[in-house]
Amino acid sequence: MTAGVSLDRFLATAPSLSKSLQGLRRAAASEAPVLILGPPGSGRSTLARALHEASPRRFGALVEVDPGVVPSQLFESDLFGHEAGAFTGADGASPGRIGRAAGGTLLLDHVEELPLAVQAKLLRLVAERRYAPLGGREREADVRFLAIAGADLSERVAAAAFRADLFYRLEVLAFRLPPLAERRADLPALFDALLEDLGTRFERPGLELTPAARSWMLDHPWPGNLRQVRNLLERQLILGDGAILDPQPPRDGERPVPLLELERRQILRALAYTRGHQGRAAELLGISRKALWEKRRRHGLP
Repeated sequence: MTAGVSLDRFLATAPSLSKSLQGLRRAAASEAPVLILGPPGSGRSTLARALHEASPRRFGALVEVDPGVVPSQLFESDLFGHEAGAFTGADGASPGRIGRAAGGTLLLDHVEELPLAVQAKLLRLVAERRYAPLGGREREADVRFLAIAGADLSERVAAAAFRADLFYRLEVLAFRLPPLAERRADLPALFDALLEDLGTRFERPGLELTPAARSWMLDHPWPGNLRQVRNLLERQLILGDGAILDPQPPRDGERPVPLLELERRQILRALAYTRGHQGRAAELLGISRKALWEKRRRHGLP
């Protein structure tokens, strides 16, 4: 499923979420904050983008904020923006991500990783829709808020690592995406949707799994969730030819590859496949060029 997947298509690949259909549609049409909970790789970002695409703000920008990809000392400036001269090196003004999201949606990814000092300012932003860039005057924030967090966010609240008042502001509408191990009935639809999407992106339509591959994949626990399935299929496409895919199950006792390492390998494969073309590589990976640049920086890739 691509970054621009519709809400209808997302729900079509997740029959187990059919009971949430009405709530998701109402959430998309609302201006209220939405909190999406679930383990990494479970489709949280895909659902967030689908909610934006189904909202009245779909013609505005969807701007992502991820505390994990911005150095902590630069995070406030990156989020709230700054005026020229606000700090050493600030030769010009910057609107920040809030300013760039004006008229659209601000997606707070990995919100549980926000520093406590920033959480206080974010609370006022969400509650009052007002903020002040560094060195600047207070102004209104014309954005809708979506937030993504791990399923353990309430535990972080209990441990005083995340502000309870901010948690309650963000969870006005909350949806939980279970791991794939709890969504066995969704697997056939998910496999088909991923094959269709990858076939379009790689210009190889009509992709299919062999019966043997589909059989073991339906029984596999998929600890890395949807991301692990996507990585497996992309690896087959990049390294092989033809429309019939026959991925092999992990060998018994094989040490699982960390998700960050899988991401790094996929970036390298995409860059190799596109001969270093940044835009095409980002398209194959289903992310923006800026997101690809940030991920390359995180992994130390040139």
